[in-house]
Amino acid sequence: MQVNKAELIISAVGPEQYPEAGLPEIAFAGRSNVGKSSFINTITQRKKLAYTSQQPGKTRTLNFFNINDVCHFVDIPGYGYAKVSKKERAFWGRMIEEYLQTRPQLKGVVLLLDARHSPSEQDLMMYDWLKYYQLPIILVLTKMDKLKKTKRTAHVKQVINEMDPFPEDKHVLFSAETREGKEEAWGFIRALGEF
Repeated sequence: MQVNKAELIISAVGPEQYPEAGLPEIAFAGRSNVGKSSFINTITQRKKLAYTSQQPGKTRTLNFFNINDVCHFVDIPGYGYAKVSKKERAFWGRMIEEYLQTRPQLKGVVLLLDARHSPSEQDLMMYDWLKYYQLPIILVLTKMDKLKKTKRTAHVKQVINEMDPFPEDKHVLFSAETREGKEEAWGFIRALGEF
């Protein structure tokens, strides 16, 4: 998909701040440092749309991006970052849960996983939790360029087996460096959002 417009609309912490436009929304979730911002920047062809940092845990709000006036991307704070206080983690949890449970415009979630590692307990919990709320999911295995070609197939199989996704949930192999999987990801995202 050719992206001609991609801009941050608002950083929200509650429903009163969510955009009023009725555009379909696709949310992006994953562990801190999984490459969520790099994924968003790569598929939108913008270097600094979503904030990338060497220090995980920088996204602390629900960031709504307008994409071509046809949909909103919603960047959710990463989970699993130890240097955040329990109080702040609890606040994030409530903020994210409220959005995922109550937002009628939400069409599905892109859940990012680091292809180099087995899914964490939090990855598995997030997947189960999203399925509990009957949200469609696209699994994106990031950092594929970091895997040796001889180990790719085995790693991918292991990650997918451990996640044990529902048959309707797609998965994409992705690299921000090589742009592998970019077009495939767009295809699944557009199908999810019906735009």
